[in-house]
Amino acid sequence: MILLPSPLIFGTLVKRYKRFFADIVLDDGTDIIAHCPNPGAMLGVLEPGNKVAVTKSDNPLRKLAYTWQYVQADGTWIGVNTHLTNEIVADALAKKMISELSDYTSIIREVKYGTNSRIDFLLTKEGFPSCYLEIKNVHLKRNGVAQFPDCVTVRGVKHMAELAVMRQQGARCMVLYLVQRSDCVEFSLAADIDPAYAKASNAAKASGVEMLAYACDPPVDNGLAVTILKKMNILN
Repeated sequence: MILLPSPLIFGTLVKRYKRFFADIVLDDGTDIIAHCPNPGAMLGVLEPGNKVAVTKSDNPLRKLAYTWQYVQADGTWIGVNTHLTNEIVADALAKKMISELSDYTSIIREVKYGTNSRIDFLLTKEGFPSCYLEIKNVHLKRNGVAQFPDCVTVRGVKHMAELAVMRQQGARCMVLYLVQRSDCVEFSLAADIDPAYAKASNAAKASGVEMLAYACDPPVDNGLAVTILKKMNILN
């Protein structure tokens, strides 16, 4: 499990703006501006009035003391901090909680590959092909299914193409979609939102790139970010 830097403080979302800012009213009535550690569209979780949870830093050098961690939507708590995504996966890898990757003995983060890109994790073991593991954060839910992406992702298309090349060169390549909510059992690509990403993903899969989806449950009651909770069925 991952410890958050400080206890959670609850409030209500007023609005998110300029990508990285959120106006929030805390439960004690205090108006704050919180850092939003999620550069995406955050489709489906930005309804004004949604319950939110933030943490507060005592670092005087920070421009914004508060960081938005979780939001409640569709009756469940959802992780919005994309900076936690790789930390959750790293913890799960170290504890051998992802069965498909449990044989690897070395885990290296942020390794350069392809055309000026970095893979989230490079997994190795003597006698095994190196595994290039790309992580994608998921929060969107539509019709009961977790989906990615929630907006057009040119960077994601590039990653898929480069993973396909690495696979053709003999490496094992995988994309793991980490769903930061516990109310879905199935995952699919949001092809209507980004047809180019869906096309690139399908081409990568055809070349041998593996796809996994796992969900985690952000437990707002104790200030911990739980690691992998359950494997999900991928629909496409």
